[in-house]
Order: sequence, then structure tokens, then C-alpha cells
Amino acid sequence: MSRVPTVSILMPVRNEERYLQAALDSLYRQTLEDWELVAVDDGSGDQTPRILASAAASDSRIKMVRREGGGLVAALNTGLELCRAPLLARMDGDDISHPRRLAEQVAYLETHPETGLVACSFRHFPRTSLKQGMMDYETWQNSLQDHGLISKDLFVESPFVHPGIMCRRSILEQLGGYRDHGWAEDYDLWLRMAAANVHFARLPGRLFFWRDHPQRATRTMDEYSSNAFRSCKMHYLRQGFLKGCSEVVMAGAGIEARSWQRLLAVNDVSVCHWLDVDPRKVGRTLHGAPVSRPEELDLSGRKMLAAIGVRGARQQFRELANQLGWQEGMDFVCVA
Repeated sequence: MSRVPTVSILMPVRNEERYLQAALDSLYRQTLEDWELVAVDDGSGDQTPRILASAAASDSRIKMVRREGGGLVAALNTGLELCRAPLLARMDGDDISHPRRLAEQVAYLETHPETGLVACSFRHFPRTSLKQGMMDYETWQNSLQDHGLISKDLFVESPFVHPGIMCRRSILEQLGGYRDHGWAEDYDLWLRMAAANVHFARLPGRLFFWRDHPQRATRTMDEYSSNAFRSCKMHYLRQGFLKGCSEVVMAGAGIEARSWQRLLAVNDVSVCHWLDVDPRKVGRTLHGAPVSRPEELDLSGRKMLAAIGVRGARQQFRELANQLGWQEGMDFVCVA
């Protein structure tokens, strides 16, 4: 058997003929050359298999696997079984990696043995078609520059772009690989890693370029819908922060908070108190529970979800909670 490479790159692809060569070219340009690419074609009906076969024939570092379909999670797990390196990087067939991406992520994990996953800052492209929501998501995610910040916002949104991460393969295998529960497989993995006390990190440099186009999985798959993400969050909150809870305090009384109230009710958890600063809402009753200002509430050991959709307002709540002696992660968790 050939020597084990420093890093395995796991790339599931399906009908990526338009962008695949550019993605491969970005790997050929890596300053760290000791990699292997495990490319899993999941039943493509275009020229994707031909492009991969040609690449594998000309570069011994590339291994191609053909499947007759079966979905993203199955393709990821098929590829994972074939990855040999102790470090595993993800990559998709429509994105671009900076030439120093692999080298810098490998160097970080080699010098920080306590870290299990390292992401890098990213940039959407092309910029001309981007809507404000995706621009805000890019800014927010890139602002999470250490484990503490990542952990605080873990239930707000997915904190990593999946094809831009590198992790220790042993962790993925210990957690049972990827799972299909009807929601995003990557977000499910981050939450399982967090529950297993995996330490996260992010490199500040923009070393990954995430292509935006109408066919991207985050735009087309039901698993990436807002409802699917919220169901995933609820599943892991019930296993951790909300374990054993039959009632919670809800900070916020807007659209986001009411969506959470409905999901909580389905899971037999009631909202016993609402917090808000809007004078039109304070003093009223919402779904059978009173609405008060935060400073009027004695939390008394109850758990609280802060469902405040506006990021600036979320930070203001965190500052107020700190003044009131409420500890994030212990007394409350921010959700969206």
C-alpha cells in the first residue's frame, strides 16, 4: 500500500461539469502537495464522471468512486471509508480553495493538538448575485474567530461552511460519520461534535471561496430549509441544554420566538414567560404566559431561550443578561 498522505480531501459530486475543473485546479495549486482526493460521483448524468476519470488517470493522488445515486450523506460516508489520512478536509465540486488553504489548516492542527476542527474565513462569489441575507451570513460567520464565540452562536446558525473545514478523521469516525435525519448533515455533525466537547477554531484569512448559484444544495434541498434547521437545533437542545425541561422562558416575542414556541409545544415544552422591551407587548399575555421586561423577571433556575432574530439586538440582550447575572450556556442559549 502506498504511503499515507498528510490530508485526505473528501469531495462528493453530482452533475458538476460546469465548475468541477476549476475546483480541481484550485487543489493542484495547493502549496501543500501531500494530499489525496477521494471524489465520490453520486450518479451524475453529465460529464462529471469523465472529468474525474481524466483527473484520476493523470494524477495518482486522485481516487474516483462511482455510485448510482443514493444521496449526499451516503456519498459522504462512502468516501469517508476510503480516506486514509489522519486529517480530513472537505471540498465541493463547485468551490475554490486558496493555494495556502490546506497548508495553513494542517499547520494549525499540528500545532494545536487540542483542536478537533479548524475552519477558515470565506468569501462568497460571484458577488453580483448575492442578496443581503447571504452577505450578512458571511460577515457573521467570519466574525466567529474562536471556540468561545463559535459555541455561543452554535444554535443561531451553522457556524462553518462545510466544504471549507478540516478535522481529525478519528473524531468523525468515533461519532459514526455523517447521519441523515432530514436536516443538514453538516450542522448535525457540528452539534454532535460540540456535545462531544470537540474544540473548534477558525483561521482569520479568507482561504475558501464559496460559489453561489441557483443549484447549490443550500438552495435546493429540503434539509437546508429554516424548519429543518430549527428541528435539528431542537433535537440537540432536548439532549443537552433543555434536557428534562417541561417549560422555558422565551426572550423575544417576535416572529422568530413564536416559531420556536410552536416547535417547543410539539415537543411538550411550554413557554411560561416571555421577555420583550417593546412597550406594546409588555404587560400582555401571549399563548397563556405573561410578557415582561427582562429586568422584571426572576429567572429562579428556569432555562431560557433567546430567540432574537436581529443580530444587533441579540448582542444588546447578551449585554443586559450579563448585567442581570444570567450566564450564557447555563441560564440561556441564543437561538434563531
